[in-house]
Amino acid sequence: MSLAEPPTRAGDKPLLDLLSDFIVELRRAGLPVSLTENLDAMEAVTHVPIEDREAFKYALGATLVKNHAHWKAFEVVFEVYFSLRGPEYEVIREGDDVAPADEDAEFAPGQGQQPQGGGGGMQALTPEQLAEMLFKALMNGDAAMLAALARQAVTRYAGMEPGRPVGGTYYLYRTLRNLELDEMLDNLMEASRDEAPEDLTPLEERLERDEFADRIEQLKREIEAEIRRRLVADRGVDAMAKTLRKPLPEDVDFMHASREELANLRKAIYPLTRKLAVRLARKRRHGRKGPLDFRSTMRHSLSYGGVPAEPKFRFPRPAKPEIMVVADISGSVAAFARFTLHLVYAISSQFSKVRSFVFIDGLDEVTRFFEGVEDIGEAVHRVNTEADVVWVDGHSDYGHALGVFWERFNRDISPKTTVLVLGDARNNYHASQSWILKEVQHRARKVYWLNPEPRAYWDTGDSIVGEYGTHCDGVYEVRNLRQLETFVEKLV
Repeated sequence: MSLAEPPTRAGDKPLLDLLSDFIVELRRAGLPVSLTENLDAMEAVTHVPIEDREAFKYALGATLVKNHAHWKAFEVVFEVYFSLRGPEYEVIREGDDVAPADEDAEFAPGQGQQPQGGGGGMQALTPEQLAEMLFKALMNGDAAMLAALARQAVTRYAGMEPGRPVGGTYYLYRTLRNLELDEMLDNLMEASRDEAPEDLTPLEERLERDEFADRIEQLKREIEAEIRRRLVADRGVDAMAKTLRKPLPEDVDFMHASREELANLRKAIYPLTRKLAVRLARKRRHGRKGPLDFRSTMRHSLSYGGVPAEPKFRFPRPAKPEIMVVADISGSVAAFARFTLHLVYAISSQFSKVRSFVFIDGLDEVTRFFEGVEDIGEAVHRVNTEADVVWVDGHSDYGHALGVFWERFNRDISPKTTVLVLGDARNNYHASQSWILKEVQHRARKVYWLNPEPRAYWDTGDSIVGEYGTHCDGVYEVRNLRQLETFVEKLV
């Protein structure tokens, strides 16, 4: 297959142009795709027929995806740009619906029972017959039949209308509601017990349940993919790519993350900490050269008369900094504080000492929760549930919290200490006590303030980050893991 050849019926663009647009959309979605990887992808697909969508997808994935956390975003973009390719999908031109070229072709011998009546097509099936075929396909694990039934279910139940500005989630909900999959797993398990020659052991029952659950999820994915194909045909590739574009885990906003996004963040932080620890250790070993060592330079040049001279330098021996983290764990900034504490303690080997303090309107040192623990996530959970951080009413009071910190721990701040203050600086109109931060700055090596709010929101309403920032060596917007990683690299 040559890249200059026009694609099969999936639009009017040559494959080379379509791949270029695909790469551009991956970059817009946040995936780091270099020019070299782009060329590798172009070369890889010359050896894979585009009709084999799975092989085509994995050929592109092998050359373009470097992080497992990016795979889901890659799949979504791939399904948008290549959803209408393959022998079973022929796009009918404007004014017509999108449908398989030959829906009955899915019912070849050995792939399922041929439906009866109404010309032998799936359109003639009653809802009861469709449900029965779906049940049998799930029982037998017939992937081809599930794909065909998914297309038919979307045709019947989604109620898709060309040009209607409705999201795919609505169509998916309508289709799944009519299929009544809630009770399907129990029915499949009951049928499996009836067919078994003897009672299933607990292990066998668990394996059967997991297998059926996986098949039901596969059906849902097929339905979702079919809806996406039809929306692409109706609205166009670019419009759907923009609609379905979601941030990568490292770009998810801490303060507005959904439950699913927070779960993905927790998965993403472990490989990030390993990568960051290795990078910081390498940076420490191979730091820049220090000042010229004149004595050593002269000594080494004596053996050849001093011409040419080979400069010798003193290599710096940077000391590991001490870290004090003072974190607001109230309300929406709590997620930001949790992930920052998690990251700092995961790379604590790069610091000589790490102490952590959390506050709302009261302040408590929580270093003890992290001492001698293997699961940092569990320690962070204990911080949220056991720390004594409420003084009066549980509303943020930065002034009082800083006052307690200064009163109890000011003697522990030294020229080796870097202080990190985490929070949005929304002080509920209490006294700021910013003089305390000025005193901390005089004693400490560095003072940094990390704010999870967008910079445009700073110093609006009850935010006084500008007043505190006057006494800091840097105030940084840290809204996601990518920005947090960039900042932590500056600490060493």
